Amino acid sequence: MQISHPLTGSMVALITPMHENGDVDFDALEKLVNFHIKSGTKAIVSVGTTGESATLNHDEHIEVMKKTIEYSNGRIPVIAGTGANSTSEAIELTQAAKDMNADACLLVTPYYNKPTQEGLYRHYKKIAESVDIDQILYNVPGRTGVDMSLDTIIRLAEISNIVGVKDATGNLNVAKLLIEKCPKDFILLSGDDGTAIDFILMGGHGGISVTANIVPKTLSEAYEFAMRGNSDKAKEIDLTLSNLHNHLFIESNPIPVKWAAYKMKFCHSGIRLPLTRLSTESQIVLENTLVKLNLI
Repeated sequence: MQISHPLTGSMVALITPMHENGDVDFDALEKLVNFHIKSGTKAIVSVGTTGESATLNHDEHIEVMKKTIEYSNGRIPVIAGTGANSTSEAIELTQAAKDMNADACLLVTPYYNKPTQEGLYRHYKKIAESVDIDQILYNVPGRTGVDMSLDTIIRLAEISNIVGVKDATGNLNVAKLLIEKCPKDFILLSGDDGTAIDFILMGGHGGISVTANIVPKTLSEAYEFAMRGNSDKAKEIDLTLSNLHNHLFIESNPIPVKWAAYKMKFCHSGIRLPLTRLSTESQIVLENTLVKLNLI
């Protein structure tokens, strides 16, 4: 069931472009924002996990969010990545996002410290009660070490400013249950490029994508077909991107996507330790995919 909401369709988990020395490249960031607006991307996630939130310091995190909102200038919604494994830090980042007029916030589950389901519930409830801005839950157990249960998501969906969830489990059985059990106006977004089209065809409302960094126009078209129920066209387009979906995760995200963006001359090749530049062996694989898609 489709819903009328600006935060649906193809949204990009935007990389944070960096110079070779690791400094944030704000000129490249502005160009990327304009590129996505021209390409039909429906919203930008600023400083999510793909945006290297784990290695930006607090001031940088806020500055990148602020600049992304400034560059967008109201032309495209900006979702600020404000999750943290400290509830107080997440509140502080979420308040900063509200103060700079972000359209919503995306909050990854607290990583490493492995809270219980009750801990997850209280974490998100506290943030929602502390900052009056639309908030999207983000469940990515493969990266965080904690899996938010369906029951916890349903409990949190009762809170008025928790408006949706990004599910990056890649498990379509989970997607099916979310679609069946969550409130009809709760935004259900895929966070797994390989299964996103199926997620949407089942009744999801869009996705927050890594692949969208590289082929935003093509992906946006595929999502639009899927959201209209045109399975054949959506899957036909998505099939052409299947190798790209896979190879953008040939090493830990965002290593491959930043290298692909560099090869496409969107930005420099800067990335921050402990992440490293894409290995020579993986470069060969990803470059072949980019060439076959006429991207380089």
